Amino acid sequence: MTTPATASGAAAGPSEDTPASGAGLYLIPVSLGDAPPERWLPAQVRELASRLDIYIAENAKTARAFLKQVGTVRPLQEITIHTLTERSTAAEIRQWLEPASAGAGIGLVSEAGCPAVADPGARVADAAHKLGLPVRPCVGPSSILLGLMGSGLDGQRFAFHGYAPVDPAERARQLRAWEQHSARHDQTQILIETPYRNAAMFNTLVGTLRGDTRLCIARSLTTEEEWIRTLSIAEWKNHPVPDLDKKPTLFLYLAR
Repeated sequence: MTTPATASGAAAGPSEDTPASGAGLYLIPVSLGDAPPERWLPAQVRELASRLDIYIAENAKTARAFLKQVGTVRPLQEITIHTLTERSTAAEIRQWLEPASAGAGIGLVSEAGCPAVADPGARVADAAHKLGLPVRPCVGPSSILLGLMGSGLDGQRFAFHGYAPVDPAERARQLRAWEQHSARHDQTQILIETPYRNAAMFNTLVGTLRGDTRLCIARSLTTEEEWIRTLSIAEWKNHPVPDLDKKPTLFLYLAR
């Protein structure tokens, strides 16, 4: 059914009272690592993902690998995948979303985990809201939440910082500043690192933070290599160094 045009000439999105069946932007989580999809994605979301004909992805190769995992109703080569980059303009994103105004479902996927959370896909969700389109987040893995859940640290107050500075001196200063904030506000600090620099990050954390600060290492979540351990910095100094080389890892700490 054709959606009536608004006074400005733009297609009106489905109303809140009478949403078009299947229309809208679907935020679909993808794998955090090498694991079968039935382990980390509900059957209903896998079925939905297999039926969508249009995707917006941070990485088209990753999106195709995900679709091969879940299977697709149409041949993979017939599925449209728009690649979202830093150079993607607001006009391009609006154009990609146009089919949803006519009743189509469009999938949004990230490089890993949940789209639009610490992820450029937030721009697409924002554009969909501005167009009046339904935005439908789907259940699936989020490394930030899974790591926080398993850490035993404060889950009421937390901050995700993304990456710390690469320069060792700047990195140490920033980690100490976050530690001070953590102590003042009882707030868990969460960060990630490029996998090949995980060991350097671990060493900086252990060598920089106070002995009674509690540090959680959450490695390879949802995979066979998943490992989560929380110890004080003093305890980590007497603990075997965990194997983090080239493995996706989340670092969480809480100061008292």
